[in-house]
Amino acid sequence: MRRVLAAGFAFWSAATALPSPVDSPANIDSNTNTNTEPKPDPTLTDPLWLNYGLNASAEYKYFHEPGRDDILGHYDSRFFKEPVGDSERAETLTHMIRAYLNFFNENKLETWIAHGTLLGWWWNGKILPWDWDMDTQVPDTTLAYLGDHFNQTIVAYTVPESPIIREYLLDINPWSRQRERGKGLNIIDARWIDIHTGLYIDITGLSRLELEHHPDIWQCKNFHKYRLIDLYPMRHTFFEGVPAKVPFAYDQVLREEYSEKAMITTEFHNHTWFPELSEWVLDKNVADLTVKLSVDYE
Repeated sequence: MRRVLAAGFAFWSAATALPSPVDSPANIDSNTNTNTEPKPDPTLTDPLWLNYGLNASAEYKYFHEPGRDDILGHYDSRFFKEPVGDSERAETLTHMIRAYLNFFNENKLETWIAHGTLLGWWWNGKILPWDWDMDTQVPDTTLAYLGDHFNQTIVAYTVPESPIIREYLLDINPWSRQRERGKGLNIIDARWIDIHTGLYIDITGLSRLELEHHPDIWQCKNFHKYRLIDLYPMRHTFFEGVPAKVPFAYDQVLREEYSEKAMITTEFHNHTWFPELSEWVLDKNVADLTVKLSVDYE
């Protein structure tokens, strides 16, 4: 059983800068040229400001991590205590993606796995064992719906066949309303965060930003572009044992992002691919496993 509770956070948590007031004629120094027209305030016609109180010229980074290396760069600062070990990380990520996919399926919200997570699915339907976070994508319409109806929701998830309850925060970046890249501080539109460890799933929205010349191209704020025919119709599959979706032309999507090499290389990041097991095995365990397999197949 899973329960969903509304978290006690501010709706957008948006500490934006107010538009600068235009000087009135009464405040203009008598020595200045009174015929000079004041510059119009760009925020007065900016839909981001008018609808959501977001001043595009004052964009700030919303999500923060405790560091920038491969380890600390994959935790949300608000919930980070200390780095977790490899086994806890793997277990946390597995339950996190299961809870995420279940939540989206149950609420009929469209999402699919992307980037390195999609590559892990391609190999064996699982998370790559060296990954520290996961990636999913949503259409911008779903992203807006999440912001309006599910932002700052805490989802409780009971681990199957266990009394353990894990909790996740669905946090929508207020700057997800800005579909252009802007200052590049908010290319991640939302996160699904394990509030016990701070590990997370990055959620990015796709939008059609070139409607006039390329209406069939969908892209995120980090310049990843996809043709509509490569995305849809989505393929229904399983990831870590739960129903999931992947792009229709998943192989083409992976080749364009990682090249063919990522789909044929069997030794990577201190791991070796064992086709007999459909698993990536840590190199320090390869010798023992090779001996065991040779005995089993005799």
